[in-house]
Amino acid sequence: MSNYSELVKNFERIRAYMREFYVYGFKSREDYDKKSARSYDDERRRMESWLGDHMRFVRTAEGKNVFISIDSRAVGHNPFFKAWKTKSFTDGDVTLHFILFDILHEPSVRRTVAELVQEIDERYLAGFEGPMMFDESTVRKKLKEYCEAGILEAERDGRKMYYRRAESPDLLALDEVLHYFSEAAPCGVIGSYILDKQEKSSDVFTFKHHYMTGAIDSGVLAALFRAMREMRVVTATNVSRRRETPQRHRLIPLRVLISVQSGRQHLIAYLPEYNHFQSYRVDYLSDVTLEEVTPRFEELRAELDRMQKYMWGVGITRNGWREPNLEHVDFTVKVEDYEDYIVRRLEREKRIGRVERLDEHTYRFSADVYDSSELIPWVRTFICRIVEMHWSNREIERRFKRDLAQMYRMYGIDEEVER
Repeated sequence: MSNYSELVKNFERIRAYMREFYVYGFKSREDYDKKSARSYDDERRRMESWLGDHMRFVRTAEGKNVFISIDSRAVGHNPFFKAWKTKSFTDGDVTLHFILFDILHEPSVRRTVAELVQEIDERYLAGFEGPMMFDESTVRKKLKEYCEAGILEAERDGRKMYYRRAESPDLLALDEVLHYFSEAAPCGVIGSYILDKQEKSSDVFTFKHHYMTGAIDSGVLAALFRAMREMRVVTATNVSRRRETPQRHRLIPLRVLISVQSGRQHLIAYLPEYNHFQSYRVDYLSDVTLEEVTPRFEELRAELDRMQKYMWGVGITRNGWREPNLEHVDFTVKVEDYEDYIVRRLEREKRIGRVERLDEHTYRFSADVYDSSELIPWVRTFICRIVEMHWSNREIERRFKRDLAQMYRMYGIDEEVER
């Protein structure tokens, strides 16, 4: 019989299953050969206990494929947050937790470690035979953990250290802020935890584009943000799908960039060993370990600021401060008298570059970038109005025109497109 439990001991394993099946997904059970069939069944049942209302499946010739289907208009809270709220614990952990907060029931009550150990022994464990369950070292470690989490506060009085419950702020006035933060911001699960403690709360936002799956990367993001705040080097495992074997890298995290179009999260980092910059997909990173403080953080962050003047997305030059190898892109659009909104779109949506007015009905966008292929999806949205374009990278230009020719063929249009 399976030892299946909803509680999670190793979140990275859950994250890997979610990523493979439900984010990148549409795989059958037979497609996944990294773990045994029994392990797969246990993890699948655990995830179904959280996401059951959103699970769908379809039968194909290859087998039964399971996937997630969520209508963001009808879902007020990210269902992936449930995975973070099923942390495993031992009987001793949960017993000590409730005993401590029964003693420290309000901020005015304070105790030393010795007083807590004595009270636990006399009031809570006196009726049990055998040795005392919680020694002073165990209680001290748990108090330190709660102080680091901000749940308890430690204050010194003479030679003694006292512990008391931290004040609980009234967050009801921030209800709307928390709702928005929890669903839209990186590590939004923090806001979800706070909302769980609100006695009264209401759903005030719905999202047309709600990128929910990033929730399972919150642990990695939190570690990266801490490393950036403390200016530390980290080691992390990159599980890129292009390679069979995960690669362990030592890097300096500098900035996380999040696409407002796809919700995809990328880390821009510097690799000291190879003396270059590189971007990583956050959902490919795992096992982030913080290491020493680096004196180069501010210098490298300033260099990244300079480099971002030439970044449309996450395409980046590895050389950084060396002479950049830039690609030039420009295209000219023609607008009618009533199409000022097209010009406003050019100005609003351009991330870098500039828009010039050539005459009353003609405008040109131009930019120098590290990777001009990143502009293709945006440039396509102006196809009907483009009268001229130039790409210094001729291969990217040919790709753009091949895609256009294929579109013509799909619609049965006999159009000659320059190759």
